[in-house]
Amino acid sequence: MTLHDPLAPLTRTATTANSYDPESRTFEAVVATMTPVVRLDARGPFNEILNPATLAASAGMPLLDSHKTDSVRDLLGRVVSTRVDGDRVIAKLQLSTASDTDPIAQRIADGSLTGVSIGYRVAGWAESTEADGQRQKSPTAWTLTEVTLTTNPADPNARVRQQEALCDPARHSETETKRAANNPKTGADMPDVIETNPEQDAERTRRSAIRTLVRSAGLSAETADDLIDQDATVDQAKAAVFDATQTRSAPVIRTHTAQNDDPAVITRRQADAVAVRMAGGDCPDDARQYMSDSLLDMARESLSRSGESTRGLSADDVFTRAAHGTSDFPLVVSNAMGKVAADSYKAAESPLKQLGRQRVLRDFKPSTSIRLGEMGRLEKIAESGEIKATSRAESGESMSLKTFARAINVSRNLLVNDDLNLLGDMTAAFGEAAAQTEADEMVALLTSNPNLSDGTPVFDASRGNLAAVGAAPSETTLSAARKAMRGFKGLDGKTLISVTPKYLVVGPELETDAEKLLAAIYAATTADVNAWTGKLSLLVEPRITDDQWFVFADPARVASMVYGYLASAQGVQIQRAEAWDTLGIKYRAFLDFGTGWSDWRGAYRNEGS
Repeated sequence: MTLHDPLAPLTRTATTANSYDPESRTFEAVVATMTPVVRLDARGPFNEILNPATLAASAGMPLLDSHKTDSVRDLLGRVVSTRVDGDRVIAKLQLSTASDTDPIAQRIADGSLTGVSIGYRVAGWAESTEADGQRQKSPTAWTLTEVTLTTNPADPNARVRQQEALCDPARHSETETKRAANNPKTGADMPDVIETNPEQDAERTRRSAIRTLVRSAGLSAETADDLIDQDATVDQAKAAVFDATQTRSAPVIRTHTAQNDDPAVITRRQADAVAVRMAGGDCPDDARQYMSDSLLDMARESLSRSGESTRGLSADDVFTRAAHGTSDFPLVVSNAMGKVAADSYKAAESPLKQLGRQRVLRDFKPSTSIRLGEMGRLEKIAESGEIKATSRAESGESMSLKTFARAINVSRNLLVNDDLNLLGDMTAAFGEAAAQTEADEMVALLTSNPNLSDGTPVFDASRGNLAAVGAAPSETTLSAARKAMRGFKGLDGKTLISVTPKYLVVGPELETDAEKLLAAIYAATTADVNAWTGKLSLLVEPRITDDQWFVFADPARVASMVYGYLASAQGVQIQRAEAWDTLGIKYRAFLDFGTGWSDWRGAYRNEGS
């Protein structure tokens, strides 16, 4: 009896016919019958009956060696075809022509290899209960997945059909004569006799059921051997297995984070916990153990890790030593502040950053962004003609970094009172201030219209990127802007670079009108269609106080504006400042940021009405 896994392929033993054809290396086998096979599921044992009528058409499956798939040598051949013959499924099998299958072919031919097993999948079950209470299950639909040759069949009725016994008249007569000599009935009155050993079948079923029970319970094979040697019944084995599982030690479930004595790891986890307490959010799993710790607790622990005793020290003394000593407590606070400031900084970023391409600068020296011109068109050459070299124009605009900074003092009272909400608000203001600073710089660059390296302003009538007459955004004015940008030429003054507008930039004065202009509508006629639906993305910058507006291309195509950070300090930075003139901890926030123009060809300006 085997345990039935509803998701796993099933197997059962079949029978082979000694009909081996050495020329084609084929033979036939009865691979399935309606013989009940005892199996076991979560509810206990049941009789499985495979009905050939519910078998789906199957062919092209592998012929395996004892259900093994670990090696290519386990593949012996293939299943050529299957057919249903009454209550039997018969398969035509073919051995591979490989030389390693020759011994197997010989054993089939001489009748020493008799066992055949199958693998199959069941799509659904039909279950019933017999008069004796025995459960019976039969597949409503099933499919063969493999046929395998085996020396240890589990089905006691699996037998090799000896072909010569079926077709040799002499041997058949000899058999009938022996049968008649041992029975008073002869001829039509003598029934067919199938010799079986019920005791052996029952014993085999008992052993299989016990081993399945023990294996499913996770017990050792020695336990199954002991139960079998004790002649235990299946019910007695179930009771013994249940008792054994109850006496096993329960597994230990760890609910805490694994220990780590690395000070850097502890500092990071404490900083994560403090950041969550300051500004909310999801706490990392490995930092949850510090969520209930106060700043005083973390300061004491930091001093202990640095080798200082905190016994008998007041809270004031603890914070004083932790702030101005060698402990990593100030780092815990600064890292937490850095996380909160960074989140606030990202949330408050100006939409104008979408218009530029980010750069990373190594130092504060003026940096020039070089733009190469277009190559023009390829030239036709004659057969064996010389390929002429060409040159590319170049243009460069410079920008440099500026440093912006503010300081904040985390007072002794704030630390002692563990007022992390106040600290979180102060830190978030750092991040928002940095984002506001970036926005101010980019808006000033956009609206001031500075001169480029050629001495001409970014937006100028000579460039074609400044509207001749100011007007509010409309279908007409936007079309004029798009037409102008489509006509922009490269540095060579000849090559059209096909600039496609992507962003419409306005201030609050024009926000509502711009939303209406770009809104999707369901037009009843062609004349009512909004030509700008889905064509532009609206960016509203509140620092643009008048009604001027801009159209920008995708910076990935043509980068008009650039902005950059120092390589070692990208975004807002939080640092601790040593200061003996305060009793708390002084922190500073700084930003190394710069912005500039790279090319005028990706931008268009209308000064508004």
